[in-house]
Amino acid sequence: MKKSISLLGVTLALGVALAPAESRAEATEVRFAKQYGIAYLQLMVMEDHQLVEKQAKAAGIPLKSVSWNTFTGGAAVNDALLSGAVDFVGGGIGAFVTMWSRTKGILDVKAVGSLVKMPMLLNTRNPNVKSIADFTDKDRIALPAVRISPQAVTLQAAAAKMFGDKSFDKFDSLTVSLGHPDAMQALSSGSSEITAHFTTPPYQYQQLRMPGVRTVLNSYDVWGPQTATIVWAGSKFVKENPKLYAASVKALEEATDWINKNKTEAAKLYLRMSKDKETVENILAMLNDPQIEFTMTPHNLMAFVNFKHRTGTMKVVPATWKDLFFPNAHALSGS
Repeated sequence: MKKSISLLGVTLALGVALAPAESRAEATEVRFAKQYGIAYLQLMVMEDHQLVEKQAKAAGIPLKSVSWNTFTGGAAVNDALLSGAVDFVGGGIGAFVTMWSRTKGILDVKAVGSLVKMPMLLNTRNPNVKSIADFTDKDRIALPAVRISPQAVTLQAAAAKMFGDKSFDKFDSLTVSLGHPDAMQALSSGSSEITAHFTTPPYQYQQLRMPGVRTVLNSYDVWGPQTATIVWAGSKFVKENPKLYAASVKALEEATDWINKNKTEAAKLYLRMSKDKETVENILAMLNDPQIEFTMTPHNLMAFVNFKHRTGTMKVVPATWKDLFFPNAHALSGS
């Protein structure tokens, strides 16, 4: 990541030096990256309902194409953004704050808006594990991205709370980067080295219906209610495409509002697009869980970044949550 960002900084510097002085027309295409699970439902709605196209047309933007790509973790979406393959990415808050910190003054990545506030559950099939203190070298914990995903940082924070800050990385050696669908399959097989999965809906609730699987850590017990996923972009794209950016923000707002007003239809849409074999009733129950809220307002991010700074895994930290976001989000009551 550091090497990629360093090389990107040189590329951007050369680009600025060689760019013509006159302003350029806005892009005629926009590219999104998302991941798996209910935590990205707004992006799925935006794709299915063609909301970016709708808002762009209303704004008089001659948009030719909107593309959608699905990745398995935060590191992958960040690599896609760094390489210039995508313009907007959806991911966990861990990958986002890492990207914000490391690109400050270079790409200047910032958040567009939050996606969902939801608990993340660490589930295990190992009968000997009653709490995280019981994990041993024989266990392997699957999560979206080692050390940077919100699940990885939450596990670090739980370890720090239990064993002290100096032992915050106590369980890092047990973690394995694995996309949620693959980790779900590995945990259910019973024959994989994966004995635990730190995940999000719907996977965490589906796992709890498996014989012998139980929760040993809830992210809300570590942080309190907190945003799990976010959408972010590079400042260069936003500055060069203000109308297209504004249209994309309106599309995200529309998708969020639609989900909150149409939970049953949203559950059906999720199943159709994800091809999950779950029932509408079970997905709807997840969407109606009072601990889950689809909202663009960020919740409790500063506790997350302050922990990373305290443990030395985030060198540059924001003064307030607003430093993490583009101005369109500043009127929200975030934290």
